[in-house]
Amino acid sequence: MNQISVGEAFDAYGEHMALELLAGQGGLGNVLTTSDVHRPGLALAGFVGLFTYDRVQVLGNTEMLYLASHERDVMMQVLQTVFQFDIPCMVITDDNEVLPCMIELANQRQIPLFKTPYSTTKFAHLFSFHLDDVFAPRTAIHGSLVDVYGIGLLFSGRSGIGKSEIAIDLVERGHRLVADDVVLVSRKMQGIVVGSSGETLRDHMEIRGLGILNVRNMFGVRAVRLQKRIEVVVKLVEWDDSATYDRIGLDEDWASILDVEVPQVTVPIYPGKNITVIAETIALNYQLKIQGYNTAQEFNRRLVEQMKQKRRRDDVSIRADVE
Repeated sequence: MNQISVGEAFDAYGEHMALELLAGQGGLGNVLTTSDVHRPGLALAGFVGLFTYDRVQVLGNTEMLYLASHERDVMMQVLQTVFQFDIPCMVITDDNEVLPCMIELANQRQIPLFKTPYSTTKFAHLFSFHLDDVFAPRTAIHGSLVDVYGIGLLFSGRSGIGKSEIAIDLVERGHRLVADDVVLVSRKMQGIVVGSSGETLRDHMEIRGLGILNVRNMFGVRAVRLQKRIEVVVKLVEWDDSATYDRIGLDEDWASILDVEVPQVTVPIYPGKNITVIAETIALNYQLKIQGYNTAQEFNRRLVEQMKQKRRRDDVSIRADVE
């Protein structure tokens, strides 16, 4: 499970979220396991049956107004209902005045207490934005990822089939290498999968018989990029005379990456076949689909229309013969 301590998150993103630490410094080692936040309104009211205490607890105008409506003794009891749990940290938003009893409880329970001038909605958005990458599901895929005309093509296939050779050929033609051999993939919000390279292999690739190459040094800084969304999987397979391959493109294929369905194109290869140009064509064809034009569907529509027109002409001819 991906995780980060409250102190690490505060050091990395605290300034961006305008956070000020007020109490509970001893709990900065508390662990965050999700980028979701929780507003403990029901818990403050006494119902803790479904209290998701393992998230960042955010108290905005509503919660602070509710607390201020109580006498100090009652307010202390209300807060103790929440502070009895192992809360990672608590954030007071909208620049609300922090109550002394909250500071007292935060120090007793070693729960970091922060304050921010941002609204609850804005803070929740910034918190999720900064920490989504930390908690994003991840995996490693054997392949090569190249940015071709702005489309992230992930080349997959058995070891030695030629993924790296295609990638270096595309780079030589002006496209950009993201990762070779091992592609680190993470799933972002809204079902977007993004690929990148590990620190060790970044900007490098292996060509059998040649060795390790530094693409940035050979082709310049414009030949590489740190990460790219994976938009099409290009599956390389060896040509098989007995296999049936798609000739029109009406049947769409998909590859599942971290439970996200990504369009997949299977390309049979054999010696002499120009896979680089085919890869560029795949990227351009995908751009057309994004813009709403599907070549296979348009071709099928035209073919069906021609068949209908021919049938109408034949019907007219038959009626003329009968008359």
